[in-house]
Amino acid sequence: MQINGLNKTTLLDYPKHLAATIFIGGCNFRCPFCHNASLVLDSKSQPNIPIDEVLSFLQKRRGILEGVCITGGEPTLYKELPDFIHKIKSLGYRVKLDTNGSNPTMLKDLVDKHLIDYVAMDIKNSKKHYPMSIGISNYTMENIEKSVSYLLSEPIDYEFRTTIVEEHHSEEDIISIGQWIKGARAYYLQAYVDSGDIITPGLHGHSKDTLLHYVQLLTPYVSKVSLRGIN
Repeated sequence: MQINGLNKTTLLDYPKHLAATIFIGGCNFRCPFCHNASLVLDSKSQPNIPIDEVLSFLQKRRGILEGVCITGGEPTLYKELPDFIHKIKSLGYRVKLDTNGSNPTMLKDLVDKHLIDYVAMDIKNSKKHYPMSIGISNYTMENIEKSVSYLLSEPIDYEFRTTIVEEHHSEEDIISIGQWIKGARAYYLQAYVDSGDIITPGLHGHSKDTLLHYVQLLTPYVSKVSLRGIN
């Protein structure tokens, strides 16, 4: 497992908790609007932080930090992930997992073993346009649908989220996503912002008015719909 980044303090990545964020390199998707392109396309060229160094930092921050967010890339690609999280949990931290939902087996295993406390799963687009938005033609949706259905059964505290991109998301897509995740606990629309580390540069975010309109379109399906990344 390759750790390519450590944000030592964040109030944003883990709702209601002061946390550190660990960035795991490598991903099985190639989302054109990915804002961590270097972690996805060329993670081996990025700084590699030893696991022992991360655990030592977390040991020293006990009693100050409350949680750890594990993000990527896609963390569930790594069979070592459960053991790594177990070590973090043994220090007394709550753990949030960010995932694309492509590994429902590991997701369920982490929940069953009480290794994670919160899940944020990305919904990349409507089922119809998923291949376009993950950069993989003819992608089979079975694993994504399993992860969505599993989280909808509420085995753990969770949220769904979508980064909204003008070239990828229309009213039709938004309504289709709402129907797909109907009854979800929480769904966040994130404004697309070009981070400078994008897989496909030249994409655009929707206006705030359009995003607010999308929130209204979703309210018949999800009780809590909010915007992120926009003032």
